[in-house]
Amino acid sequence: MNFYKMQGAGNDFVFIEDFNNEIEDECRLAEKLCDRHFGIGADGLVIVRKSEVAQAKMVIINADGSRANMCGNAIRCFGKYVYEHNIANSTKFSVETGDGVKEIEIILEDANVKYVKVYMGNPSYDGHDIPLNNLDSLIDTDIIVDNKTYRVTTVLMGVPHTVIFGNDRDYDAIGEGSKIEKFHLFKEGSNINFVKVIDKTHIRVDTWERGAGATLACGTGCSASVVVAKRLGLVDKDKEIYVKAPGGELIIDVQGNDVYMKGPAEVTFEGTTNL
Repeated sequence: MNFYKMQGAGNDFVFIEDFNNEIEDECRLAEKLCDRHFGIGADGLVIVRKSEVAQAKMVIINADGSRANMCGNAIRCFGKYVYEHNIANSTKFSVETGDGVKEIEIILEDANVKYVKVYMGNPSYDGHDIPLNNLDSLIDTDIIVDNKTYRVTTVLMGVPHTVIFGNDRDYDAIGEGSKIEKFHLFKEGSNINFVKVIDKTHIRVDTWERGAGATLACGTGCSASVVVAKRLGLVDKDKEIYVKAPGGELIIDVQGNDVYMKGPAEVTFEGTTNL
């Protein structure tokens, strides 16, 4: 099996093609390939397939074998892959995901891919969409987890994200994020984003991801964090916001209810495996 290893702001993925739908147990395969000791090592497996509604279909499976509808960093890498492998014949094209069809724009510099821009869709605070247990919404509200109080806002940005602002303290993304993920109000768990506001156009985000753990960056998480920060009036509502994650920087633009993400994507290596 041929594979590509790619990363976006440090969030890394194994890419394989499956145009004829030959993979039988893709969740088990993800666990094997993503294992950092006995496999290739990655936060997730991305499968490239044919689509009847877009130029290509992205299937993403987390390192623990669980499925994800959408991943911001993965789809940027996917956009670069599709463009550079001539699956799409334009710098603007669409990709089918578990969260619907996403529009991609390849931004070139000297004929090379500098950034990939993705239309991330519309956020939803609706408790049915997220989904929440018996709750219409969870916006700027205190919850208690493991005897600690957190002021949270939860939004669906392709996948559920809970955003916590805290310039006055440091959070443990692993120790605290893993516990908040399982909070009883989250019907299917939640990704957790710990956010510090640097100024009106810059924030820092550390994310605990369902199925992957603490990652170096999370595109949907950075997008969700900006959406919530704008809603709460913590950043400029009319400007692009620069988001610093441990693995790099993303640029998030919110136009009305539409969210756009821009950032890098790189191939780290390629090879073959018989796992």
